[in-house]
Amino acid sequence: MPTWKLELEYEGTRYRGWQMQHNAKSVQGEMQDAARQLFAGKFEIYGSGRTDAGVHAVGQVAHLKVDELRANITPKQIQFGFNDILPHDINILKVSNAPDSFHARHDAVARYYLYQISTRRTAMAKNFVWWIKDELDAKAMAEAAKMLVGKHDFCSFCEMEEGKKQSTKVDVVHAEVFTDGDLICFRIGASHFLWKMVRRIVGMLAELGRGNLTFDAFERLLKFQVETAKFTAPPSGLFLEKVLYKRDAPPEGRRPVITL
Repeated sequence: MPTWKLELEYEGTRYRGWQMQHNAKSVQGEMQDAARQLFAGKFEIYGSGRTDAGVHAVGQVAHLKVDELRANITPKQIQFGFNDILPHDINILKVSNAPDSFHARHDAVARYYLYQISTRRTAMAKNFVWWIKDELDAKAMAEAAKMLVGKHDFCSFCEMEEGKKQSTKVDVVHAEVFTDGDLICFRIGASHFLWKMVRRIVGMLAELGRGNLTFDAFERLLKFQVETAKFTAPPSGLFLEKVLYKRDAPPEGRRPVITL
């Protein structure tokens, strides 16, 4: 079965996330609508992972499998075909041939997210940041972020789907806080993520930066699961930055996705 790897970006503001939703607009749904116009036969579009409602991506990966093709088609033709049909806030960056066995989700070895907090009001980037009026101690947030690296139970930092049983243990390979002008950025890399995990971590890091949460209290949330994180950052500042497969390098440099 012909298989391609699709790399794409999207602004998630208008969507209920990546995954298909009944009676709601999703990125996967828009991709499938476009594919129906491009291919006569059956097809499959599957992403590397879900992003929540309002969350963006600059490095989402999906696979496309098509049962039958009426003619040979090149990756460039697929890219141009999708981009001619897709709405303005979804864009295919690259299409490449892939083995028939390639699966965007199951073959991924790590995912990286980046969250952007703005320390000033902005007219141009409202959809891409969380503006916090309070003064934040970015150095304290950076020190707390170091605690996240390693395998931990993130039960306190996630929301479990009703009726779904899953492990809440996640192996975090990278976590850092850095500044760029008026932005405070949080980058985290792990094999997988739990629902709302990144946004709840950012919500509590912000509380620590405000001085409303101690290092010990943050550590207790991480190590002892004594309570659920009380604050969840809004989706506007969150980006799926990169999905890694075997031999891929993690994101390089301390750069925001959208600069101020």
